[in-house]
Order: sequence, then C-alpha cells, then structure tokens
Amino acid sequence: MSKMKFKSVWDAIEATPEDSENMRLRSKLMMSLSSQITKRGLTQAQAAKLFGITQPRVSDLMRGKISLFGLDALVNMATAAGLHIEMKIRKVA
Repeated sequence: MSKMKFKSVWDAIEATPEDSENMRLRSKLMMSLSSQITKRGLTQAQAAKLFGITQPRVSDLMRGKISLFGLDALVNMATAAGLHIEMKIRKVA
C-alpha cells in the first residue's frame, strides 16, 4: 500500500478539486461562526437571532453538520455577525 500526501483533508476525501475547495471554504466559515458564538458567549437562540436563522440551524452549525450549509448561507450569516470576509485567489502551483 502506498502512502499518498494531500494538501488538506478535503483533498483526500472529496472526489474533485472543486468539491474539495468548496468544502474547505465552508469549513472555514463554519469554524469562524462557531468561534464567534463562543467568544461572544451567545446562546444558540441569541446567535440565531443575530444570524437571521433558526435555533436548530445554529445547533447544526455548532455540531459541524457541513453538508447542511452552502457557501451563500454561511457568507450571509458571517456578514450578519459583523464579520468581514476576504477572498484571495491565486493560481494553483
């Protein structure tokens, strides 16, 4: 069995580079949102109101249910939380 090296866990488990990149971005946004909830000491109900979503949706976020969130929804939640998202695009080596 040969050992394969990957840049990220998403590269290892996703079928395409596009899927891997999408999951990587969603993961980063989810971690940032979860961190904001914790840092601010928000309850899930308070976070839901801030983000403009339901409390069960915040629960899904906190539990890391990445398949339930698209990039658009996560960007909207981050903006509602007062976060600024910057995107860097570069050519793959």
